[in-house]
Amino acid sequence: MAKDRQPHIGIFGRRNYGKSTLVNRLSGQEIAIVSDVAGTTTDPVKKSFEITGFGPVVLIDTAGFDDVGELGNKRIEKTQKSIKQVDLAILLVSDNKLDKVELDIVASFKDYDVPFIIVFSKSDLSLPNETFKNELSNLNPKGLLTFNREEEVAPLVQLIKDSIPESAYSNPSLLGDVVKHGDIVLLITPIDIEAPEGRLILPQVQAIRDVIDNDAVCIVLKEREVDAFLMKTNIKPSLVITDSQVFLKADASIPKDIPLTSFSIMLARFKGDFASYLQGTPVLSKLQDGDRILLLESCTHHVSCNDIGRSKIPRWISNFTGKQHEYDVVSGFDNLPHPIESYALVIQCGGCVISRKQLVNRLKPAIDANIPVTNYGMAIAYVLGIYNRAVAPFADLEDNSEDYL
Repeated sequence: MAKDRQPHIGIFGRRNYGKSTLVNRLSGQEIAIVSDVAGTTTDPVKKSFEITGFGPVVLIDTAGFDDVGELGNKRIEKTQKSIKQVDLAILLVSDNKLDKVELDIVASFKDYDVPFIIVFSKSDLSLPNETFKNELSNLNPKGLLTFNREEEVAPLVQLIKDSIPESAYSNPSLLGDVVKHGDIVLLITPIDIEAPEGRLILPQVQAIRDVIDNDAVCIVLKEREVDAFLMKTNIKPSLVITDSQVFLKADASIPKDIPLTSFSIMLARFKGDFASYLQGTPVLSKLQDGDRILLLESCTHHVSCNDIGRSKIPRWISNFTGKQHEYDVVSGFDNLPHPIESYALVIQCGGCVISRKQLVNRLKPAIDANIPVTNYGMAIAYVLGIYNRAVAPFADLEDNSEDYL
């Protein structure tokens, strides 16, 4: 599979254990401040660099997990948040010291299914004894290595290359099990105030590329051109993918025997926990007055007066339920304004700009707390009354999907 994203590698450990030094050595640049004063690194620092024979990666230098004080606790919180975003973690240990700090970090790695390697730092000052090596091995890392600032980084780079999971840099096809060679796929792409100037939005571009990669034919139209195109050409697409905001127009224009879905639902199946989405979406019919709904945007963007997440979806849901609800919108990886247990439903965007792991980890607290989750496109289709049709192209491929339709 082709590498189509940069794996994120986080470096974690106590203060003054050489995390910033390691970042600088790996990247070959002085991008992180190095000091003998513990706690020099405050906010996570990111740097892209190229691993020869592998490709680009993003290094994340984090604050120490043993930070202290009120500011220290905030730094630890940001470091903890970084774990949810990485594909591989490097845990630095030293001085044959292994206690609650390291065990808590490892527990977080395992909680978010993050593979990790352990580097014994400052090995020029002290070497790991056999007891310590055995304790580290019992943590089940992907590998163990000693390192100091004077040593060659090649062994560590090789260990990183061997330990990065393939899912971190390559993805399966968006549509590979839905379309086949020679199929015609019609994409309905509105060009409105929210469309970027002079270009298409990322999910539309991704769909075009994936259709081509699967040796199918891609036709791109605005919503107002669909009826005339179908009438004049007599072309019968094998699949139609529309922007969720014009679902009703697409549903009316596309004959019922032609599969229809949306870009957001395509991404929901590709990146999200699709089974949980299928299970959670019908909760929209059970919402009560005063229920709090969380909308998660994966990116930050200019907000228009008719924004999909902040305006349209709340309006459509309230019209559907006939009740008054409270809505919170959170962008990127910002903290939630209320505990996750406060929400009756979580609605995640398509997540086109983040990895599948980042999206799954973003939803994990809700799923762990048994809070129903859904996706922008699936929620829109449900409240507009075309849910079964919209999810069918992908739900038919899921086990027990009939339980949710």
